[in-house]
Amino acid sequence: MVVTLFVVSVICMNLLANKTIFQNEWIAIDGGFLISWLAFLCMDTITMYFGPKASTKIAILATSVNLLTCMIFYIASVIPSSAADYTALNNILGGTWFILLGSTIAFLTSAAINNFLNWTIGKGFKQNPNGKLAFIMQCYVSTIVAQFCDNLIFSLIVFVGFAPIFWNGFHWTILQCITCSLAGAILELIIQIVFSPISYKILKGWRTHAIGTEYLSYINKR
Repeated sequence: MVVTLFVVSVICMNLLANKTIFQNEWIAIDGGFLISWLAFLCMDTITMYFGPKASTKIAILATSVNLLTCMIFYIASVIPSSAADYTALNNILGGTWFILLGSTIAFLTSAAINNFLNWTIGKGFKQNPNGKLAFIMQCYVSTIVAQFCDNLIFSLIVFVGFAPIFWNGFHWTILQCITCSLAGAILELIIQIVFSPISYKILKGWRTHAIGTEYLSYINKR
């Protein structure tokens, strides 16, 4: 379930990032923030139980599935049809190549930051590594740092680098990119805090029922 939600959230992030839902001279937010918290919550859950390498592998898997989905969407968008006017749908399915590029680079970079920061913080809790305080620190600190990096990398690539060239001069300023990244990270963290008890419950269930014993044994032997 966690992996499924993770992969779906990554695909949805890519689609929603095409739309700027709010913008003024100080801040701009794209639609990706509505779902990105779920991707990072799933990564945190996987990292705290299976480790950062496992979570990063899942991130690469999700990115690969997203790229495959985008390719299929693009093929569907260019296939001609006389049944109706599918222009609007084709534009959505076809996507924008530099948004895909920016989201892929930003997500893989921030995923690695999130996973290894989460794991590093967890190593500091020697006495009660599975307690609520350890969970809160690992989950929340890694999330806000990685989300900020994800938002900033994406916005700089897309809205500063490529948008002025391909979107008739539309762009975000550097200030908007920074404030957007910070505001988005805070909003995403707040949403994650609301849903994090579900993650904590899932982790307790995994530990109680020794989920993934074979994989953990395999990793420990390497």
